[in-house]
Amino acid sequence: MEKAIVHYDLDSFFVSVERLKNPSLIGKPVVVGGLSERGVVSSASYEARRFGVHSAMSSQMAKRLCPDAIFIKGDHESYTHYSDVVTEIIAESVPALEKASIDEFYCDFSGMERFFGCYKWADKIKKRIKNETGLATTFGLSTNKTVSKVLTNEVKPDGQRGVLAGHEKAFLHPLAINKLPMIGEVTSRTLRNMGVQSIGTLAAIPLEFLEVVLGKNGKHFLERANGIDETPIVPFHDQKSLSKELTFSTDTTDVGKIKSLLVYMVEGLTFDLRSQTKCTGTICVKIRYSNFDTYTKQVNVLYTSDDHVIIENVLDLFDRLYNKRLLIRLIGVRLTKLIQGYSQISVFGNSSKLASLHQAMDKIKTRHGEKVVGRAYGMQQDKPKKIQDLQVKKKIPR
Repeated sequence: MEKAIVHYDLDSFFVSVERLKNPSLIGKPVVVGGLSERGVVSSASYEARRFGVHSAMSSQMAKRLCPDAIFIKGDHESYTHYSDVVTEIIAESVPALEKASIDEFYCDFSGMERFFGCYKWADKIKKRIKNETGLATTFGLSTNKTVSKVLTNEVKPDGQRGVLAGHEKAFLHPLAINKLPMIGEVTSRTLRNMGVQSIGTLAAIPLEFLEVVLGKNGKHFLERANGIDETPIVPFHDQKSLSKELTFSTDTTDVGKIKSLLVYMVEGLTFDLRSQTKCTGTICVKIRYSNFDTYTKQVNVLYTSDDHVIIENVLDLFDRLYNKRLLIRLIGVRLTKLIQGYSQISVFGNSSKLASLHQAMDKIKTRHGEKVVGRAYGMQQDKPKKIQDLQVKKKIPR
């Protein structure tokens, strides 16, 4: 099977997030970081880059190059939040995801061509990121990680491009050697002193000679210059989430049945939460229709592991989300922002009684299995194990 690797990069990520919070920064030279005399630039807008400002540059040099630049301290919490949102958008749309950094992602689309068309699907994800977050993304699609990353860098900002299998060399060879990932200033200077200016020239150098000059890295650079990269996608695991999904082999609009199954799923998730002594701060519901359009909606709550709180929010999210009255292919519930601890017991209401009830139910489930006890509404349908038209997928933190 032919490989299809997509590299996504959020354009000028820190600056883009700052512009979402303060639109008056749009179109102006902006630098994130480097406020102190000995500070270092974390990110620069494309307006500032035209003056030569780039990340890892000293703030003093950045100010000399671009005196009119607007310097911003930066907000790591906001950057992490937007990165997490983008990660979830991509993760639920691709078979395998590697999160290379806070703003950079590799995806393995191999095998999706006959179902969706890899380039078309990658474009759809790019547009969804823009619509749901306001962030511009650039992507490159090829048969391996190296070529896809170089593609992304070549078409920034807000661009996209693909290279077909067998055309990797034709794309890479005219480019300057410093366009190849992992070639830094020292290696680049060494190669240029040898008269090697382009990737194509590097690709033609005998391996024995390169190993003399560059050591063991010689083989690595030679393979990359020839468009060869067997590095696999290292799957990203969200260790701060807990989720369940149910896929129907026969699409349905039976809302009563769906809601009953949602309750059943939540009861399993809350049992897992309490077993790990954890609470959730965000509840998310996902619907995938028969045409594969996928929608999610989430709500933040006071940290809890209580069934009744999560069930109430899940059913409310479903009602707000399901407005197309189309056949449903998949439903899912995800609990994120997990923390260690117990639900707070309110001095008002009956939360203390419910806490005792949950403890009693958990003891029974631990001894006899999760399926022996639960709410009547969640058990009024046959359990997933006995339903032939359901496939259950359960994700737990690693």
